[in-house]
Amino acid sequence: MSGFRHAFSMTRKEVRDAVPPGTIFLSIYSQESAGRTHLKHNGELVLSPQPSEDPMDPLNWPSWRKFTVLLLMSLYAAIGNFTSGSISSAFPLYATPMAFNPPVSIGKLGHLVAVNVLMMGAANILWVPLANTFGRRPITLFNILLLTLCCVWAARATSFGSLLAARFFMGVGVAPADTIAPNVVGEIYFAHQRGKAMGFYTVFICIGPVLGGIAGGYIAGNLGLAWIHWINVILSGILLVTCFLLVPETLYVREVSTQATDPALDKGGKDEDAASSIKIEDITRNRTASGSYSELTFLRSLKLYTYQGNFFQNLVSPWLTLRLPGVWLVMFWYAGLVGGVVTISTVGPTLAAQPPYLWGNNAGLILVGGIIGALIGAVATALTADRVVTTKKTLQGEENMEPETRLPIALPGLVLATTGLWTFGFCAQSSNPHMWIGMQFGLGMLSFGLMQAPSIGFNYIIDSYASVSADCFVVVTCMRAIISFSWTFFASGWVESAGPAIPFGVFGGLMGLFTLFTIPQWLWGKRTRIATAAWIPK
Repeated sequence: MSGFRHAFSMTRKEVRDAVPPGTIFLSIYSQESAGRTHLKHNGELVLSPQPSEDPMDPLNWPSWRKFTVLLLMSLYAAIGNFTSGSISSAFPLYATPMAFNPPVSIGKLGHLVAVNVLMMGAANILWVPLANTFGRRPITLFNILLLTLCCVWAARATSFGSLLAARFFMGVGVAPADTIAPNVVGEIYFAHQRGKAMGFYTVFICIGPVLGGIAGGYIAGNLGLAWIHWINVILSGILLVTCFLLVPETLYVREVSTQATDPALDKGGKDEDAASSIKIEDITRNRTASGSYSELTFLRSLKLYTYQGNFFQNLVSPWLTLRLPGVWLVMFWYAGLVGGVVTISTVGPTLAAQPPYLWGNNAGLILVGGIIGALIGAVATALTADRVVTTKKTLQGEENMEPETRLPIALPGLVLATTGLWTFGFCAQSSNPHMWIGMQFGLGMLSFGLMQAPSIGFNYIIDSYASVSADCFVVVTCMRAIISFSWTFFASGWVESAGPAIPFGVFGGLMGLFTLFTIPQWLWGKRTRIATAAWIPK
């Protein structure tokens, strides 16, 4: 605790001038600075992190390859969440003797979603350490293959127990989409690009379960229950082939120059001795090494694994990130938002299939508001995500680029999400046949928050704790799994016995509490990074 005592006893000036992990100097490129520091740039900005000379370095990949990887990792998240949510709108059919004999209650059918979302988080306890040891590519490909095979299992299941087991392992196969995929996005983009890239990825996270919930009812009603899973087989199979061909390994150990984060250089080069020593050492190393680099060819991109060692250390390291306050903030944000969307995606179609609505195969349309909210959130995120880190003062070297500058942007989405949970619950409680409009608005507000807040939160983790960001995502998704599992496991039965207002009132209250955690981290987040700096590997 001595680190926290020291950090919170520092003056404001000392805090402003401190350079803990996460604080970078993002400056405008100029010919003067180029001659002085030899920093790499894109013609407008000095790049952070500084890329190496190696063509295999993901930061050096051409834009088309980066976007292809971003798109496929985003599709992994969307398809994984589609497979999770597509079954929920078919619950009214699954509850009939046509599916299982004796019939299974709606409350028990909710377990098909609950165990799935539980494993989507819990399986990362194993997958992320393996990805940190053997690379992102082999773990991602293996899990997409696992997802495909388990979807085949689900399509051929003839008992509730068999389907439940298939859904369990489907969750295992989807798990890396929430941890390894966002880490891949962070590994291929520079700091000033990550906001929009992560926003793009989050759109797919948000839309996946909603599209699944809408489509599932139509597929089951027109093609039969098994075709819900055969469609999932087709989607995940296509994804497997394209990822094998087009997603190279992104785990890269980069020996970077410290120039990009050295205040003496980015703030005018006042420490000329420091600048000279860094330039000689780093430029010599880069020139010596550059001759041994090979181009990233198509065949080299198909390499199935790398090896970094330290598996058992990687197995323990995610739990050490629980010492980092910023991880707890994003963990509660993401858990509450995903828990809310998954719960509504589970109970919403069931409510729409009952009086006073009786929508039948159209019950999944109760989730359309989620798509609208996500798209509006995507536009808002695209307009604001990176703007806060490229302000005039930051680029002119008058201020550092601090990860906490992103946090206030998440507050509107978090407040809307809290209100959306309450709106959905209170409108669903009403017997007025027109209250489906309010339910749509409620889900739309929640989806806006799910679109905006995680993209900001994931960037906050990558910016603040770059060297352990994959480990951070493990505990974030584990908490998400616990809350999503708890809410969906009990939600259907709770809604049946007490009505929707009380459960969603409680869920909204918890989301409001998670929202309030943002304020202290915004105000004192840099002090906590100073306090925990010794725990972050360089």
